[in-house]
Amino acid sequence: MRHKICALKILVFLLKYLYLIHLKKIAMKKLIAPIFVLLIACSCSPSLKTSTSDRKPIIKSDSTEYEVIIIDPEFDHWYLMNYSQSKDYSNEYYRGRNQVAVSNWNDYFTRNRYHRVIDSYIAYDNSVDYGIEVNRKLYWFFKYTEDKFRIPLLH
Repeated sequence: MRHKICALKILVFLLKYLYLIHLKKIAMKKLIAPIFVLLIACSCSPSLKTSTSDRKPIIKSDSTEYEVIIIDPEFDHWYLMNYSQSKDYSNEYYRGRNQVAVSNWNDYFTRNRYHRVIDSYIAYDNSVDYGIEVNRKLYWFFKYTEDKFRIPLLH
């Protein structure tokens, strides 16, 4: 069930991404069917192991796995260009900033603002320790969203 939901979210995001870059209708029709078939095939596989470069850092904490799935293909490049060890913060800093950003994100989602970018609710519980890798990745995704789409999230 989780793979099917993920596949549908990926399909929705890809369709929105194609719309945002203004591909012609013909090009979209040629891309939608293969992407849909690929997503269904991936969602039907029992277990898929990926490396961290596939945007799925999995963090184990108290036998619970948390992951951040970032589908935007430009994020990895942006992250490599903007993140450095000198800009790294503590887990508590990331948790505090993420709480603000998630609150703003969910508020925009509820009010249907920026609906072309913000199309889902984020279930982030500040009382849960997701680990520094997940918190860092989420924080930098919010920074990326602010830079690329000019949506105020961390303020």
